Amino acid sequence: MNKHSQQSNSHPHLKHKTIQSYVIGFILSLIFTAIPYYLVVNQYLMGRQLLLAILGFGVLQMLVQIIFFLHLGRGPKPFYNVVFFIATVGIIMVVVAGSIVIINNLHYNMMPSDQTKKLVNDEAIYQVSGTKTGACQGQHPNHNVAIKNGQFDPNRTLANQCDTLSFINTDKVTHKIDFGPQGHNQPYAGMTEIILRKGLSKTITLSDSGSFSFYDKGSIFGGSTFTVVP
Repeated sequence: MNKHSQQSNSHPHLKHKTIQSYVIGFILSLIFTAIPYYLVVNQYLMGRQLLLAILGFGVLQMLVQIIFFLHLGRGPKPFYNVVFFIATVGIIMVVVAGSIVIINNLHYNMMPSDQTKKLVNDEAIYQVSGTKTGACQGQHPNHNVAIKNGQFDPNRTLANQCDTLSFINTDKVTHKIDFGPQGHNQPYAGMTEIILRKGLSKTITLSDSGSFSFYDKGSIFGGSTFTVVP
């Protein structure tokens, strides 16, 4: 039997082995997808345990794809495939870790209650099921705070509750305004920061009464205050 005949006879066996690999990989993929789904829907795990379980099944899912579909390590150049795999895993870990850091930072700076409050004010949702939300109704006077050369004008603003306050950027640079004392951010009406690009303005509704302060992150000058009278 010549060499060509031997290769022809071996092809059906290789084809059968490849199909078997795809079938096993497909079944395992369904299993590793269904388990996290039921963990989330039925709330068998909560918090960090649920997150770790989802990440664990995600890693198993990735291994299934690599072993049963990509056949890593069984190609003509297994060394290069392994190097490529390690580099890919490294990039994925950097992306995942960076995403977790960003999400945690957003969650720290804007808690769910702040998000709800901001949505209520932005959409002017006055009542929900007969219960007042604290959002303002109708048209009220507007007060302006201009930003020029990194300074606020006026430095103090007195307004009534439900009035509006407009921040106007007259500079040619972007300003980032934080609420609260400098270095100790405190959200106002669900907002922790306002980003003002050059020549633009931003208007907020003064739904919370009291005395509040704000400052520009990039400015060396002090901040400003506004007082809201109920």
